[in-house]
Amino acid sequence: MALCLCLSVCLYVPLHVSVCVRALGQVFVELNELIMDKNQEMQWKETARWIKFEEDVEEETERWGKPHVASLSFRSLLELRKTIAQGAVLLDLDQKTLPGIAHQVVEQMIISDQIKAADRANVLRALLLKHSHPSDEKEPIFPRNISAASLGSLLVHHHSGNHTAVPPPASRAGAPEPSVTEPLMGGGPRHSDPDTWVDIEKLEKEATPTLGMHRSKSKHELKLLEKIPENAEATVVLVGSVDFLEQPTMAFVRLLEAVQLESVLEVPVPVRFLFVLLGPSSTNMDYHQIGRSISTLMSDKHFHEAAYLADDRQDLLSAINAFLDCSIVLPPSELSGEELLRSVARFQREMLRKREEQEGKLLTKEPQSPEEKESLLTPFKPGDDPLQRTGRLFGGLIRDARRRYPLYLSDIRDALNAQCMAAVIFIYFAALSPAITFGGLLGEKTEGLIGVSELIVATSLQGVVFYLLGAQPLLVVGFSGPLLVFEEAFYSFCTSNEMEYLTGRVWIGFWLVLIALIIVAFEGSFLVRFVSRFTQEIFAFLISLIFIYETFSKLVKIFQEHPLQRCSLDNSTAENGTVGPVWGGGMGLNSTEPPPTAKVTGEPNTALLSLVLMSGTFFIAFYLRKFKNSAFFPGRIRRIIGDFGVPIAILIMVLVDYSIRDTYTQKLSVPSGFSVTSPKKRDWFINPMGSQGQFPIWMMVASILPAILVFILIFMETQITTLIICKKERMLVKGSGFHLDLLIIVAAGGLSALFGLPWLAATTVRSVTHTNALTVMSKAVAPGDKPRIQEVKEQRVTGLLVAIFVGMSIVIGDLLRKIPLAVLFGIFLYMGVMSLNGIQLYDRILLLLMPPKYHPDESFVRKVRTLRMHLFTAVQVVCLAVLWAVMSTVASLAFPFVLILTVPVKMFLLPRIFSAREMQCLDADEAEPTFDEKEGQDEYNEMPMPV
Repeated sequence: MALCLCLSVCLYVPLHVSVCVRALGQVFVELNELIMDKNQEMQWKETARWIKFEEDVEEETERWGKPHVASLSFRSLLELRKTIAQGAVLLDLDQKTLPGIAHQVVEQMIISDQIKAADRANVLRALLLKHSHPSDEKEPIFPRNISAASLGSLLVHHHSGNHTAVPPPASRAGAPEPSVTEPLMGGGPRHSDPDTWVDIEKLEKEATPTLGMHRSKSKHELKLLEKIPENAEATVVLVGSVDFLEQPTMAFVRLLEAVQLESVLEVPVPVRFLFVLLGPSSTNMDYHQIGRSISTLMSDKHFHEAAYLADDRQDLLSAINAFLDCSIVLPPSELSGEELLRSVARFQREMLRKREEQEGKLLTKEPQSPEEKESLLTPFKPGDDPLQRTGRLFGGLIRDARRRYPLYLSDIRDALNAQCMAAVIFIYFAALSPAITFGGLLGEKTEGLIGVSELIVATSLQGVVFYLLGAQPLLVVGFSGPLLVFEEAFYSFCTSNEMEYLTGRVWIGFWLVLIALIIVAFEGSFLVRFVSRFTQEIFAFLISLIFIYETFSKLVKIFQEHPLQRCSLDNSTAENGTVGPVWGGGMGLNSTEPPPTAKVTGEPNTALLSLVLMSGTFFIAFYLRKFKNSAFFPGRIRRIIGDFGVPIAILIMVLVDYSIRDTYTQKLSVPSGFSVTSPKKRDWFINPMGSQGQFPIWMMVASILPAILVFILIFMETQITTLIICKKERMLVKGSGFHLDLLIIVAAGGLSALFGLPWLAATTVRSVTHTNALTVMSKAVAPGDKPRIQEVKEQRVTGLLVAIFVGMSIVIGDLLRKIPLAVLFGIFLYMGVMSLNGIQLYDRILLLLMPPKYHPDESFVRKVRTLRMHLFTAVQVVCLAVLWAVMSTVASLAFPFVLILTVPVKMFLLPRIFSAREMQCLDADEAEPTFDEKEGQDEYNEMPMPV
């Protein structure tokens, strides 16, 4: 039998009717089938449910299976359309109770000649049988459903003396009618009093208090109700086979007002629609499949809306035809693998897109009010775009301040909740770990002039200033890989030219402040729009390569200094070995004094232990990140373990190193107390004229060139990070401030150079992690559906507390001195590898090694010819090689300028080689915010910028 894959069509249709339409997005549909229970009694059993996707009850285990897209047989859809065309349709039925609804349904079935009058009581009693759910057996203390005996007691035999109910026509005619207390599947009807009928008024009166009884909600109900929107209304589908009917009978009911039928649904959701299908088992009709078909239709947004607005039977049939128009029939052939079904989803999306375009054309032809026309012509006000230029000096800066500062009090009030306090602990470790890692390597690059102490103090002080004055406090200010590369290049330049490194940084800082003022005055932040994915990915890939290269370069250096064969030590080397305790290594080397200038070499097993520490740190952090997306433990515990993977890896490897007492490893250089890393080389204040007042004047002026290069790095990282944070999918409501944030970050960093502190920028991974930690996800999400944001706690308290706590960490110098540098190399390797995950350039480089049949189902693969795609990759690789060559020469200081040259390459050269459609596929910003972790996906997949 051919299968029909039915996916919901989400279209907007203007409502020009007075009907109150509710819950057009997600609905709750419950499929109940008539079965025989273990006590040989008939009952309605829930077998499937829909919130958006289908969930089936597994017969063997009586538990819910995984949500999935419903696959329907084409025949069942045709039979459903036929039954609705011939069955009973009751629209806007004014009934409040299940017995009242059932009575009207049965009467309509008799009127439409679907059942005989003699079957009235049997059909009515079948509709009023008890309902069971998979969760009922877990809650045996308080039964939730009316028993069959109590339902039977509601249906009694009366004489017409003292009640107002009208006997059924068949009874008034003297025709025998079966007793409602007989077994439903019993033999022939039993002759009874000719005045036997069902007293519906008494039935409703007695049923109402029973059905309306309030009881405490179970844990299962509360969990399921979280997935259902508050204003949702339910659809009840009742299908099954009975022996007393000769032909199938169907009824589609839409109530005038949604009512609570507590004995029917597994959760207390008001019911608006009912679908009933009963018939003999001898027919070829598959009641289960027809029930799934109508349930899937009712869970479809487009059909559900049509059902709300239907005026007659023909509207329902037209809605079914529209559903079939967007359905796909699979031929009855054997499928050897899921790969063959990729084209089905692609074809489905194309059909829905075309239908949406046609619907949009119809909407534009309809007459609209002046307000609607204006909203179509100007969907966004100019003030909504923070990068829109005002044309006035400092106009963007003033606009940022006017937008954000009036919300200052709310930035404090919104932080008064448990989620923000939990985020403080998490982000503290997320900010401290890179500060220690980058500080250790920065101390290596600058020979102790700037190290862990300076980076911790800079992170704290500049962070406090930014979170007190900034416009987007969700950003996390910190040190990053590009700045580390520049610091190394500038230190090498100053060393080779015999200039004071720290003094040169002071003049670069002065120029940074001036450049920032000029850029902000002329609203230059809009230039970030020209930095496309082409440039971002080259930059990110370069930094990832630098991280990986530096890790193995340092490891090779350790193997060279400490070869595997123990060297014969002379007296001088032995003395160096005795000096070693100041380094805090093994062999009793646990002194807390700063390291001397002497260097320890030739220690046995040092190289191997360093390799173990680096590899262990990397693999622990890497697999803890993978564990976050695994199936072990509850999701909250997995996320905690995964988010704290880096601190856990550092702690474990430090304990491993501490337990091996007889092997030397080089430790992190951290001074005691509040002191600079190298007190003998520098002080906290840096004299702008040089330590001896002889800093060359020409260099004071020439410092504008490296200042421009530093500004390019800070500008790109900060502005692109802000763009990622402020994506519309995140639903931020307080706005951002590109101009104000840039000025504060650059000015604070520029002035910090007077104290020998490093420059900082908005870090991408930490900022996204911070935002995700403050994001409140909506619980009313259908199982299997993508998570949706409810709100983001936009406040400045968490960042402020994190900055303060990082600054207080300067007092734990004794603990930091226990960290081997090899552990930091492992963290660097981890950051380099993980940063590759979200880079499309890396994915396309891997595609060079794959046959085309194994290429993924991505737009840049499907819509661009393979050779053209590889040509685009080759252009990026050439640019990457040029950048690497520049960094490997004496001109390494100018690598930010060379990086910026990729912008005109993309703007002017690539359009001559590639078509507009190819550029749209290869250079489009397709990265979407990652709110919920999936297999192999996390924050690193979201950003093209490096760590």
